Amino acid sequence: MIIPPNGYNAVGPPQSPLDWLAFLHGKLTNQLPDMWRYAQYYEGEHQRLAFSQARYKAEYREVFENWRDNFCGLIIDSATERMSVEGFRLPDAPGFDKDARSFWQRSSMDVLSTAVHLDAMVQGRAYVLVWQGPDGEPSIQPVSAENMVVQYKPGSRTELEAAARFFLDDWGQQWVTLWTADYVYEVKRGQTEWENGARTPNRLGMVPVVPFHNRSRLAGDPYSDLANIIPIQSAINKVTADALTASEFCAWPQRYVTGLEITEDDQGNPVEPFRVAVDKLLQAEDPAAKFGQFEAANLSNYCDLVNLLIQHMSSISRTPSHYFLVNAGAAPSGEAIISAEAGLVAKVRERMLYFGESWEQVVRLCFAIKGDERAKEFAMETVWKDPEYRTEAQHIDALLKLRQLNVPEEQLWSDAGYSPSQISTFREMRKADAKAAAEIQELGPQPERLGPADPTAPNEAKAARMAAKSPQGNAGNANRKIHEQK
Repeated sequence: MIIPPNGYNAVGPPQSPLDWLAFLHGKLTNQLPDMWRYAQYYEGEHQRLAFSQARYKAEYREVFENWRDNFCGLIIDSATERMSVEGFRLPDAPGFDKDARSFWQRSSMDVLSTAVHLDAMVQGRAYVLVWQGPDGEPSIQPVSAENMVVQYKPGSRTELEAAARFFLDDWGQQWVTLWTADYVYEVKRGQTEWENGARTPNRLGMVPVVPFHNRSRLAGDPYSDLANIIPIQSAINKVTADALTASEFCAWPQRYVTGLEITEDDQGNPVEPFRVAVDKLLQAEDPAAKFGQFEAANLSNYCDLVNLLIQHMSSISRTPSHYFLVNAGAAPSGEAIISAEAGLVAKVRERMLYFGESWEQVVRLCFAIKGDERAKEFAMETVWKDPEYRTEAQHIDALLKLRQLNVPEEQLWSDAGYSPSQISTFREMRKADAKAAAEIQELGPQPERLGPADPTAPNEAKAARMAAKSPQGNAGNANRKIHEQK
């Protein structure tokens, strides 16, 4: 458990490190309940089934305890699985920036970047810390929004004034770190008194934390993609619970008998008159007895209501309906699937716009740690993998048409989905192929050349006369020989 100092109650911005920690910890504490709730719905650990009556919950709680009918994870995953960073490009340099790719690979961001996108869409925010590692190289470290909080400068939506991380490790020891543009204040591991922290200068001159906010408004906080989905998911849970309860009570025909005397045992309890089974018949000696049957409950009404709620969920989240199999499992094909996924692709591209700007800031911080001038390269561009799913034939055909417009080959390779490492390998392979082709050309047969030492070779004057003379038939061979002897 994080042990904070007294709460921040002063008027105006914090001045000391302890004031900043108290203020930021209180801000983080206010955000945690919502973030935990979003995470539970994504993972399916929320209230699974809401029964209409309390007695049903008590009776069927263990029966349906492990039941999962959660679509929140599907909605998030359908978008994050289409977001993949290929590399970073500078406007005046061809191809991808190799140094930026080195920072990326060194910190295993090929995998961890997906976790950043996932947390940002689930909880509304995520953070990335950029700091110098023990080897002097930049280190990129994703941090959950449950452990970190930031404060922007007054009137700014891009510049940070302070950031703090509150982390509790597996042994119950707390880690507390505060970053400002002027200093870094760090409380030693396991230390509970925050006033005993160490203050060191911040040589970067900026807060080394980059927020990943999920489509935040100008005057509001970033929001989770599940904010509008959770009420519908809860309604689906309720209807599903009612359907399961109905299936337990009245999903089969109920038989009844009238005009039959009720037999009781020695204690006065009624005795079941029949043992109903597939291979048994019901009979009664009393001619007044009549047998009948109640029809089984129709559960299709519950299915129709669930399908209606899923359609609303699909529309609000812009997730294609075939992801939910609401069309009896028949998925569209060809142009129909491209049209059906247009809303999802547009949503993913919008998230790429927000997240791409944050990744560019991360790379600029890496260059700042190295003292590189590219730390001020604000024209840097994040290159994403194409989020639109197409058949291989359609994709390659489109690229071949782009080649007719003189689009460079490296750009076509990138659009085809090849990674920067593969493209770099392609360049070397092209050079090796050209070198091998030149060597084969030199080893091949060469045209015959008559040197000056050849006694049969005519001199220049004779060769000129031979070239100027028009060709003749066989009848003029004798005259030609006489002419040549002159």
